[in-house]
Amino acid sequence: MHRILAGSLLCALAAFGQSNVVIDNEHVRVVKVTSDPGTRTRMHDHKMNRVMIYLQPGAQDFEFQDGKRSTIRWKAGEPLWSAAAGMHVAINKSPAPVTIMEIELKNKGTSAKAGASPLDPVRVDPKRYRVEFENDQVRVVRVKLGGKQSIPMHEHATFRVTTNLTAQDFRVTGADGKATEVKRGAGEAAWGTPSKHKEENLSAEPFEAIMVELK
Repeated sequence: MHRILAGSLLCALAAFGQSNVVIDNEHVRVVKVTSDPGTRTRMHDHKMNRVMIYLQPGAQDFEFQDGKRSTIRWKAGEPLWSAAAGMHVAINKSPAPVTIMEIELKNKGTSAKAGASPLDPVRVDPKRYRVEFENDQVRVVRVKLGGKQSIPMHEHATFRVTTNLTAQDFRVTGADGKATEVKRGAGEAAWGTPSKHKEENLSAEPFEAIMVELK
């Protein structure tokens, strides 16, 4: 069972701290937000459901317009579901600055189910792909691959946003045999389209990411 937040976590764009829109298309808007301890937002609401990915451990207090209050705490690398919510103020109670990847979901889920393909990565390599939580809009998967290890041919059947928790140095080989190298830093997010490929970690260091698959 995944943790569902009682209210929204962060105000989009500048309300919670420094922010940068890193992906914006017809499906999602992805905002990378960094906040210092003690930062307090203005009163705001969130009209879209979101997936929040926390790059450092932290905590946050909420004060809602109707007088309700709540607190959440999270671990580094933890993804959480944040439902659309009414007017509130958020206060960063973290002891150090925190960076969060905020994935706003523009569309309702469809009847299509992530994981339906026989080559679904969770089926093909369950040791390296683990479902963190799933609902009618998303399936959120943690990916962990050791240094110099490979993932066999698999298929991503839906659109997805992948947030790297560590640096990435991969060779990705498509079903047509064409290989490309992918290099991204820790804390970067990338948009992915449906594809079939195998992957090799060229680095001696382990790789970890959170993949948010859209339905």
